[in-house]
Amino acid sequence: MKRHVALVVETSSGYGRDLMTGIVRYMRMHDEWSVFLEQRDLWKKPPSWLADWHGDGIISRATTPKLAQALHDNGVPLVEVTDRRGDGNLPQVRSDDEAIGRIGAEHLLERGFRRFAFCGFRGEAWSLRRERSFVEQLEDSGHTCSVYNSTWHGRAAREWEIEQQHVMSWLGELEPPFAVMSCNDVRGQHVIDACSKMQLSVPEQVAVLGVDNDDLLCRVCSPPLSSVIPNAAAVGFSAAEMLSQMMRGETPEPQLRLIPPIGVATRQSTDVVAMEDREVAAALRYIREHACRGVSVEEVVRNSTISRSTLERQVRKYLGRTPQEEIRRVQIKRAQELMLTTDLSAEQIAVLCGFDYPEYFYTVFKRVSGVTSTQFRKQTIFQ
Repeated sequence: MKRHVALVVETSSGYGRDLMTGIVRYMRMHDEWSVFLEQRDLWKKPPSWLADWHGDGIISRATTPKLAQALHDNGVPLVEVTDRRGDGNLPQVRSDDEAIGRIGAEHLLERGFRRFAFCGFRGEAWSLRRERSFVEQLEDSGHTCSVYNSTWHGRAAREWEIEQQHVMSWLGELEPPFAVMSCNDVRGQHVIDACSKMQLSVPEQVAVLGVDNDDLLCRVCSPPLSSVIPNAAAVGFSAAEMLSQMMRGETPEPQLRLIPPIGVATRQSTDVVAMEDREVAAALRYIREHACRGVSVEEVVRNSTISRSTLERQVRKYLGRTPQEEIRRVQIKRAQELMLTTDLSAEQIAVLCGFDYPEYFYTVFKRVSGVTSTQFRKQTIFQ
């Protein structure tokens, strides 16, 4: 007999839909559940009948303290995929917000920026975690960060035009060029819109990075918004796996599971190298655009206006690595993304990333990533 499971997950956002994709994948693999799914948005309160529901299990993105207590009293297992509050006592699976902040900082540092800002939402635990990690990563690299937060939703939230005036006032205090990490794609759109009204050029004067990789929202932005890609489908799959354990009477370990992000979807809003030396910036742009077709340092020099010795010296100065190491880094970053988002074989990925021989690809991958390509791919639960 199939177990009765309620899914209280918003279907109005890209993250929520991806999360549902992971849950559905688990269901198709095991065929153990009969499911109730309520069409909802992120702000809708959980249905009142859940408190007295006597089904077998719940996965919820809208857990309230009152609901949690009611379910505890009637013994219904619940797995939280909520990330709006701090970590509680319930079994929980969520995106690793600290890792999202770090990868955002790394992405913007790689583009040579020296001035940074973070735009977030007050009172949202996930936003605060991303902010703290972003700021800490920058501080470890010797940089400071300006921070702006305001209320996202509810009575304390400002009207759109008033809020944008506050964002513009904050941005106006910063000296271009600078880079902004936004807590999510919604906030990234706010920043890009404010830059447009202020006639600040994106990405030349202000690079903007979001989170969630909501493709429609990112492409509505002008220019299109780069975004950190959380592995929401893996969050959903892991939550379903955890709930199944609980419904069998097992105690899942650990009680809190953090799912790392996949990488960064680079679009026009961060497609820039922020350097005073325009010739070096152009050379690094050439590397980013051509690394995955097997470009050599010699070819980069031929297509630049500077000598190899100058290129070597300046790239070390700005990035702390050689041009050859930068080529390999770009290739392996792309390989990692393909490994986590496609079913292509490692040999196929090697070719797509500019390696003539798979054996050499494996060697470089382990040197850059610290793990083998096989070990890296096993980090996603979809393999």
